[in-house]
Amino acid sequence: MSDSSIKTVISLAKTHYENFPVASFLIPKAKRQDIAIVYWFARTADDLADEGQISASERISALNDLEKNFNDALNNKFISEEFRILSDVILRNKLNPKYFTDLIAAFKQDVIKNRYKNFYEVLDYCKRSADPIGRIVLDIFNIRDEEAYLYSDKICTALQLTNFFQDVEIDFAKGRIYFPLEEMRLFNVDENMFEMKENNPNFSALLKYNIDRTKVLFAQGKKIFSYLDGRLKLEIKWTVSGGEKILSKIEKNKYQIFGKRPKLNKRDFISILLKSILTE
Repeated sequence: MSDSSIKTVISLAKTHYENFPVASFLIPKAKRQDIAIVYWFARTADDLADEGQISASERISALNDLEKNFNDALNNKFISEEFRILSDVILRNKLNPKYFTDLIAAFKQDVIKNRYKNFYEVLDYCKRSADPIGRIVLDIFNIRDEEAYLYSDKICTALQLTNFFQDVEIDFAKGRIYFPLEEMRLFNVDENMFEMKENNPNFSALLKYNIDRTKVLFAQGKKIFSYLDGRLKLEIKWTVSGGEKILSKIEKNKYQIFGKRPKLNKRDFISILLKSILTE
């Protein structure tokens, strides 16, 4: 891929993943390019599931086309330069194609499923929507260890859940609620509260319950640091700290999420980067 194409892909990733460093300057340039094209693929699939004013059937059709183009690329049939580079990255790094088709499956699910009965259903979604990214990054750095994969899964799931909390209003506007229905009933939270954007004690208690659980996932996932070194270790520590900072902002705001979307600013990014370096 040309330098201009790489810059475009990295810029796209940074724009859409605003709260967590993606393919940042901490990653060596050669690896950064490989990771950038992976994020291009994930972002493309996500946009097909979410962006624009097309019907659900049209979105599914577009995602089916993306999956076909992906499979064709693995057989040396390239619809674009990006797919040619993606195929090269997969072959050169011996990546599992299932990670990519799992991502597509998750985005298809976003089109057709907008409620989750219990937390296990949410975890199953995260297993396909988030966890593959972490495993791909590990494989690109030739870290192929089952325990490392499991710790990575915990971090990626925690990041996905954090994104849900951060984007409650955005997701509801798209017709989606990622809080398990069982837990909403437990805390006496109904969908009218989302509609009315009501920051009340019940919703705050539900949010606190979910955030506390997510903090545990982050803590468990940090065991992956022992498998990492150098700039990758800093990148992952920075990413985890970014997720934890979002949770901290929600906590400091007394779990008042409606109308108060937490977001990291430049000072936050610098602070968590310094923290990641100093705790090496």
